[in-house]
Amino acid sequence: MSNLFKKQKGFTLVEIAIVLVIIGILLGGILKGQEIIQNARFKNAINQFHGIVTAAYSYQDRYSFMPGDDANADRFTGVSSSQKGNGNGIIEGSFNGTSAGDESRRFFQHLRAAGLIKGSGTDSSQPKHPWGGIIGIQNNAQNMSGHSICFGDLSGEIAEILDRQNDDGIANRGSVRGSGATGATVNYIATTQYDVCFKF
Repeated sequence: MSNLFKKQKGFTLVEIAIVLVIIGILLGGILKGQEIIQNARFKNAINQFHGIVTAAYSYQDRYSFMPGDDANADRFTGVSSSQKGNGNGIIEGSFNGTSAGDESRRFFQHLRAAGLIKGSGTDSSQPKHPWGGIIGIQNNAQNMSGHSICFGDLSGEIAEILDRQNDDGIANRGSVRGSGATGATVNYIATTQYDVCFKF
């Protein structure tokens, strides 16, 4: 009978407090890690933009044409005569166009063929940004004159942060703009998908 009334051992308040502190530290570390990863994505996206712009200007300096619009691009291995540009100074086609004949698609092929970005000279695919959408080039995108580099399919939250870090955070004005933003001052909506274009 004495075994029935044996003293049971349990957790003390100090032990429970220590476990809760450890759980809190782990959760804090996870959240901080996610923040670091997200910040790295933003930096990577901006580096991609600057890398593409630098490559495009290097191409223009060397060959007197913008990539994609180069009327003599068949000088490169992998670029056929049908994959040349028309040489009119404008890269034609939308940044997310699906036609391989668009100069906006050939833009990356010409850069690859010239060895200014990684890849094969036969590859006209658009690179991906850190959130999985495509990066492309377009003339007069989002009501901005001239060429812009556009990042497709971004959440409103990501789009606003990119815009705010590099411009004014307003979707319809400045040198960084989000798709579908017209009229007076337009704020980004977190639940809406945007294409964000950077003028260069």
